[in-house]
Amino acid sequence: MKKRYFSFGGCMKKITWFAFLGLCLFAWTGAAFAENIKIGLMCPLTGGWTSEGKDMERIVSLLAEEVNKNGGINGKQIELVIEDDAGDPRSAALAAQKLASNEVVAVIGTYGSAVTEATQNIYDESEILQIGTGSTSVRLTEKGLDYFFRTCPRDDEQGIVAARYIQKLGYKNVAIVHDNSSYSSGLAEESRAELEKLGINVVFYDALTPKERDYSPILTKIKAVNPDLIFFTAYYPEAGLLLRQKSEMGWDVPMIGGDAVNNLDLLKIAGKSAEGFLFVSPPVLKDFSTEQGKAFLNAYKAKYDDTLPQSVWAVLAGDAFNVLVEALKNTEPDAEALSAYLKNDLGEYEGITGTFGFNQKGDRVGPLYRLYEVDKNGNFVIKE
Repeated sequence: MKKRYFSFGGCMKKITWFAFLGLCLFAWTGAAFAENIKIGLMCPLTGGWTSEGKDMERIVSLLAEEVNKNGGINGKQIELVIEDDAGDPRSAALAAQKLASNEVVAVIGTYGSAVTEATQNIYDESEILQIGTGSTSVRLTEKGLDYFFRTCPRDDEQGIVAARYIQKLGYKNVAIVHDNSSYSSGLAEESRAELEKLGINVVFYDALTPKERDYSPILTKIKAVNPDLIFFTAYYPEAGLLLRQKSEMGWDVPMIGGDAVNNLDLLKIAGKSAEGFLFVSPPVLKDFSTEQGKAFLNAYKAKYDDTLPQSVWAVLAGDAFNVLVEALKNTEPDAEALSAYLKNDLGEYEGITGTFGFNQKGDRVGPLYRLYEVDKNGNFVIKE
């Protein structure tokens, strides 16, 4: 009987060949994943501004999904990397470090000037483009940072608009209340300067402490100087409490707010006391007039059970995402090229919230502010 010997030669060749093919496939797959474009989103998913953060997440996720369904950006898919900043500067700095180490090409966010400011140098030193959304403090774009932009307007612009509305409405003696945050104190300073230029008396100027439950002491102090208007330059949770507690005191002095009160949660806090409250703000959702704005609202309602975002601030993250996609389609995915495109080549872009562009500082350019009033049914209605 002839002995049969098993030869490994041919088998080894086959194994080696399959191994080679496997390595090639692995390398190709890895390259394909590497071809994804990573975009960071930093937003407050926990903390006091959770509603803003969750809406930002929903909006950017929806828009990214639509871009990917339509073939991505020049054939590459978008990969969203989301970090919670908790509406807190220290948490935001940690979130920024995580995003920077994740090799994102750009970051959208965040809500709150002080929170955004805590991240600016991290992104700039990492050469990552950042587009702020609800961060209106003037100094954010006065630092000469090459890679910082924002889709919201600045406080000095808002201060001028607010002061002119106050003058037009005939008020002469104004109490200004802020909360010492970068945004609120900045808007308060800009507004005070503009009011004084217009010959309007600022009879009270002081800060409250955020997240307290009883504001009757500061309301009592304000009442003692007898203003004919309170101008509150901070956020909607405290605005809602001031309105309710002012009403409980039996004091009917009018009150106007800055753009950070534009949130439907204000109505939940203030209740009926919100009627007649005025605020200066970018347009609320129902007043979006561009085709992109209308299409966005329809897509959002279809995706999220016929609901809408709570405020325009979250939607500004959508504007940030869309201009970033526009830049990525037309230039290289690095901070210098993206920055140059947004400043020099974007032009007048028809966004969700209106038509806008960017100046050389990275500020949004284009009209945006309106004067709103809360009517008896709790609707935000354009007054001017």
